[in-house]
Amino acid sequence: MPDTAAPAPDDKPGAKSTAKSTTKKPRRTAERILEVTLDLFNRFGEPNVSTTLISAELGISPGNLYYHYPAKDELINALFDRYERALNDLLHAADNVRNVEDAWLFFHMLFELIWQYRFLYRDLNDLLSKNRRLETHFQFVLKNTSRAVGQVLDGLARGNSLRIDRRESEPVASAMVVVLTYWLSYEYVRDPRRALEPESAAAALSRGAYHVLSLLMPYLEPASREHLFQIAGAYRGE
Repeated sequence: MPDTAAPAPDDKPGAKSTAKSTTKKPRRTAERILEVTLDLFNRFGEPNVSTTLISAELGISPGNLYYHYPAKDELINALFDRYERALNDLLHAADNVRNVEDAWLFFHMLFELIWQYRFLYRDLNDLLSKNRRLETHFQFVLKNTSRAVGQVLDGLARGNSLRIDRRESEPVASAMVVVLTYWLSYEYVRDPRRALEPESAAAALSRGAYHVLSLLMPYLEPASREHLFQIAGAYRGE
């Protein structure tokens, strides 16, 4: 008697390609959700963005959003994970700093990354008070950033651009991390309506990089100090 059993779904023409597209679609949707959420958080601040607004911006149902991210905290955590990975990759560049131009580039790149995820820094205290995971992991962010800034100081000293007593280097590095962490908050308080808009990015980031490095002014060799003034002036159009 001939075998009349129906072929398995994978044996049907086009079944494999259909299966592949089915498995890829949720991943694309999840990526889109994160991209739109990041944009909304950056524009309006995380506390002012609801999951209803996110799903409306995406043109999907709230149920579809919850399928991928069942809670708003999961969206925040996923975005923070992306930021933390990118930050840790960038911090490795601290080992290569030898002069003020290297240091300027390093801190400017840090500020560019912070700008990409500026909602974290704009609403930092509020986020930490509500999200235990962020509260824990941001301790690592501060610790790793402080270590990298210390490496920048060591590199500048090895490159004969900086002279600083080791007893002073730790508090100076801490002060630099404080400015780095709260610079965008300062910019926002200074000009709430425009500070965190995209057109303000270039000026805000350059000011931030300059003010972080200005903490090293008393310790920079004269030629390096003058070079820092020149770099900052070029970015400010002076």
